[in-house]
Amino acid sequence: MSVRPARPEDAERVALVQLETWRTAYAELLPAEALAVPPEQAAAIWLHAIEAPESPRHRVLVAMEGVELVGFLASTPAPDEDLDPATVSEVAALLVLPRWGRRGHGSRLVSAAVAGWASDGTTSAVLWAWEHDPVTGRFLDAGGWEPDGRARILDTGPRLERQVRLHTSLGEELA
Repeated sequence: MSVRPARPEDAERVALVQLETWRTAYAELLPAEALAVPPEQAAAIWLHAIEAPESPRHRVLVAMEGVELVGFLASTPAPDEDLDPATVSEVAALLVLPRWGRRGHGSRLVSAAVAGWASDGTTSAVLWAWEHDPVTGRFLDAGGWEPDGRARILDTGPRLERQVRLHTSLGEELA
């Protein structure tokens, strides 16, 4: 088991991890259109993120189980207006295929991201999580992430879904 920076040849597999995880874990939360994205379209987006990141602080890391890519983490400087993007990073995506869950891949991805953030001068990180996603909530809570009081409502099509913003300090022990 390992974590490494994503390579261009990983884009297709990152897209498949995203789509399969969304379809398995978030089918009740996400609109049908999001679940029906063609894999090649998602792969093109991930290829661009890997090959031409907006800045050195835009990263995609992948979790490997032997030779199989089983999860990924994408991070950026925090885009929220109330945060300082020079010192706060955001986890834009953290997904591990459900069948590979509870094997430490998520924790390894976060630890590797923390190492990169620390070298960038990041002092804290945030992540938006679905309010009705207890698995992710427990994982993040165990890793020292806490709600910071911010929430947003996303229109998923058939209904509105709430996300809460979690934060952690890089000085705290993380997942």
